[in-house]
Amino acid sequence: MAITAQQVQTLRRKTGAGVMDCKRALEQAEGDLAQAETLLRKQGMARADARVSRETKEGVIASYIHAGGRIGVLVEVNCETDFVARTPEFQDLARNLAMHIAAEHPRWVRKEEVPDEVLDQEREIYRAQALGEGKPEKVVDRIVQGRLDKFYSEVCLLEQPYVRDDEHTVGEVVREAMAKLGENIVVSRFVRFQLGEELEG
Repeated sequence: MAITAQQVQTLRRKTGAGVMDCKRALEQAEGDLAQAETLLRKQGMARADARVSRETKEGVIASYIHAGGRIGVLVEVNCETDFVARTPEFQDLARNLAMHIAAEHPRWVRKEEVPDEVLDQEREIYRAQALGEGKPEKVVDRIVQGRLDKFYSEVCLLEQPYVRDDEHTVGEVVREAMAKLGENIVVSRFVRFQLGEELEG
């Protein structure tokens, strides 16, 4: 079927993808706009995955102050070029991540940063809980892993449901920004201050 220029423009507005990419996706989806959008998002994510090893030396430190000055956040978000660091999309992402951190109080950026002694302690607690609930030994490991995944989604920034769209995790939101902006994006570190609370180290 023939793809119209208007269909291509509509898809471009929704996805930010190039003209030829939009045209190809629409042809592949036989004119179905929603299906073409899904195809483009999948391609973008695949390209984003290929970018994760690229060096990120540029970026911004974003801040957010909340609740009448009672909570403050600084977050460092890095990308590959100063050009992308200055774009409104990148700046918005960094600000929104700072706001998310203020609201959701993560303790680490990613799973790999959780100290082994914390994980060992959590596993021990979940194992004791599962056995105390009378679960058979053969399923206890699966239960422990499930509860550990839930723990990650509560304390690790990239695993948390995104505060502005809880259908997606923060990690997925960052990957979508990578697909859109065409660069590797890394959340390097953050600090969250709450009046009267000690900093967690």
